[in-house]
Amino acid sequence: MAENNVSNTPRVELEITQDTESWGKMVLELDAAKAPITAKNFLSYVDEGYYDGTIFHRVISDFMIQGGGFISMTKEKTAGLHEPIQNEAANGLKNRRGTIAMARTADPHSATSQFFINVADNAFLDYPGQDGWGYCVFGQLIEGLDVMHRIEDVETRKNPAMGGEQSLPLKPPMIKKAQCIKAD
Repeated sequence: MAENNVSNTPRVELEITQDTESWGKMVLELDAAKAPITAKNFLSYVDEGYYDGTIFHRVISDFMIQGGGFISMTKEKTAGLHEPIQNEAANGLKNRRGTIAMARTADPHSATSQFFINVADNAFLDYPGQDGWGYCVFGQLIEGLDVMHRIEDVETRKNPAMGGEQSLPLKPPMIKKAQCIKAD
């Protein structure tokens, strides 16, 4: 891993595009002290270039934007996927606007590469949640709030894979490059 990843607050920069248009960058500061397994997992994917070329495939205005698992709206990225990690949602961090958390299935310990950024306060996702676990927050957005909102505002349609919810971007924003950066 990159040398700054040993910090308790490593930073990751996501360069966002849509088609060939640059949308700017979002900088995430991870909390490796409170979510060590989750931060290490996320940083491994960043260091391996896994997130490069993945899209924000699930966008729900006033809720969250989800990415890190698809390279197109119909093709999930499976090459390079790691084993699921232990859910660290009991770490005291809350699903508040601008925080990053791990996406998972109904199995609380199923998170792999997919993550979401909360675009609103989502206390119902906090530990213990409805299933006794909740969703693990492991960092926060410290730069690029405008980019987050631009992603949140993309046009969506009903997503049959998600029970018909209005979340499927017509033109999904893409993570062109994810990389670790040094703190200022």
